[in-house]
Amino acid sequence: MQPEPSKPHCNAMTISTKICGITTPEALDAVLAHGASHIGLVFFPPSPRNITPEAAAALAARVQGRAKIVGLFVNPADAVLERVMRHLPLDIIQLHGEESPSLLTHIKSLAHAELWKAVAVRKGSDLAVAEQYIGIADAILYDAKPPPGVNIPGGNGLRFDWTVLRGHRHVLPWVLSGGLSADNVAEAIRVTGANVVDVSSGVETAPGVKDVDKIAAFLKAAKL
Repeated sequence: MQPEPSKPHCNAMTISTKICGITTPEALDAVLAHGASHIGLVFFPPSPRNITPEAAAALAARVQGRAKIVGLFVNPADAVLERVMRHLPLDIIQLHGEESPSLLTHIKSLAHAELWKAVAVRKGSDLAVAEQYIGIADAILYDAKPPPGVNIPGGNGLRFDWTVLRGHRHVLPWVLSGGLSADNVAEAIRVTGANVVDVSSGVETAPGVKDVDKIAAFLKAAKL
């Protein structure tokens, strides 16, 4: 089973789309105009897509229920989560670090939101990490494992071997991420069977700089 925009369920004919790392009204408007189901806001200072809670709140006010709002965090402290949640509602909290199952349980006690846990993938055996989040996470986001020395866990423009997902028995609803673009998203969906896809660097002209034409092209290509 894989997630739909809010509560996950399986629908192989519907592709849900998340554009992550939104920082400007122009990018947000393009995402909404072309029908993305999720927008991602990054709360991780080392990322070129980092946004303050105040700026994020201004963007979130423009959404008006047209997409789910996802807040991306990396090994967040309680104070960080609480500050963000004071400023804006989050439909989903995406955890992209080395968060343990116990930390996810703790975060669930703080926030009334779905939890997506990112799992870094380089080879097929990495998929098994998802099993420890059964009954805790609402969905798993498979992303490419960053190379050694890179301190940003996502948004690196890297893809993993999608064939490791072919025929895989998923233990939780899941999202495909990592190196996607308008040029390859249709193939990625065909190979993996994903019905939720997530892009960040693949719709940028430079790290953190979203391109409205690339956003439009990606969302069009993902509509099979």
